[in-house]
Amino acid sequence: MSVQPGRLGAAFLAEVEAALAPADALLSARYPGDDGSRQPVHTVYVPADRYSADLARSWGRTALDAAADHGGLDAIARATVARTDSTATELATLVEAKLRTEPIEDLRVDFEDGYGVRADDEEDAAVAAAVAAIRDSGDSSPPFLGIRFKCFEADVRARGLRTLDLFISGLADTGDLPAGLTLTLPKVTSTDQVAAMVTVARELERVHGLPDGRIGFEIQVETPQSVMGIDGSAPVAKMIHAGEGRVTALHYGTYDYSASLGIAAAYQSMEHPAADHAKAVMQLAAAGTGVRLSDGSTNILPVGDREAVEAGWALHSRLVRRHLERGFYQGWDLHPAQLVTRFLATYAFYRDGFDSAAERLRNYAHQISSSVLDEPATARALAGFIRRGEVCGALTVDEVETATDLPIAKVRELALHRPPAPSN
Repeated sequence: MSVQPGRLGAAFLAEVEAALAPADALLSARYPGDDGSRQPVHTVYVPADRYSADLARSWGRTALDAAADHGGLDAIARATVARTDSTATELATLVEAKLRTEPIEDLRVDFEDGYGVRADDEEDAAVAAAVAAIRDSGDSSPPFLGIRFKCFEADVRARGLRTLDLFISGLADTGDLPAGLTLTLPKVTSTDQVAAMVTVARELERVHGLPDGRIGFEIQVETPQSVMGIDGSAPVAKMIHAGEGRVTALHYGTYDYSASLGIAAAYQSMEHPAADHAKAVMQLAAAGTGVRLSDGSTNILPVGDREAVEAGWALHSRLVRRHLERGFYQGWDLHPAQLVTRFLATYAFYRDGFDSAAERLRNYAHQISSSVLDEPATARALAGFIRRGEVCGALTVDEVETATDLPIAKVRELALHRPPAPSN
């Protein structure tokens, strides 16, 4: 049977292409997708006056000591996340290695709520001390590191900008900026504040002779004004694009946001319906932009008597698993003992889902018939899940390559690009 030629002429089709070219360019520029760089599984916040060069290693030792005091990582895994004894042993081995080698993936030296309002000379000295400690930390420095400075509200704006200026200047005057430098802009209430931060970043680059775009920043979503504007829109979506490519992540601020809605302190939580709504808006705003997402923190710490510690770990591990299942691959930790369940819960999440994800990815990549027919977008999600697990240490390269029958480089490639549909 002969194929009938199309009735739409070349000139008409060219008109359609021309009409859609601006939309194509806008989509490509504003929704570039994930860039393949590493995302930490957590951010640790430490008040500036408590930060030291040895802090990461110290937190790792404290976490291991806390686990030892409560029966060891095996026992805690069995009580919180492990389904079998063998699973508990696997998790304990992996998490112990993590706590000894890289206990903190992302560290924020806090000059905002965790530090409070101090005399100018005291905060100036704390900034200088933080810069010196970063330079002294050497190989023990977390791969991601930076500060949270005071917000752009009128009463603290000048102090926040001074701290930021002193911090960047101190680093620039003593060497290269850390590769994983991360800055956090809190309590954002308008796109104007984001635009102002872009201007500040650009000026810091100019002053210090840094490449254009070198200074990026995170936005903390912790005000109602960032989630819903006066016109009923979602300003957080506009904030990402007002950042002109410099916004790296959106972090949910559990307690400021909850308090601003009038939620009683006893009910302020990462899993309150109001929190879920805000995070759903964040997730939609960030989708496709390459901007990462982070959940907030719980202020119920695993400290005190045995019952309180075990209850704190049970809560924390459940909340970590909850945000991972909802597509938030990062959260906040505020105490060394939380590292125990941060990594146990995170590693359990990836290991629990690994066998199924690896089998489906192998079937897709090698065109093996199965009961599940995965599409290219799902294959990308499967590969992305496995890649995240491997990067954070939950899965080994050997495990991934054996289970998928693919080189790890291919798994990473599939995670970052839309794979072609298998041919029949």
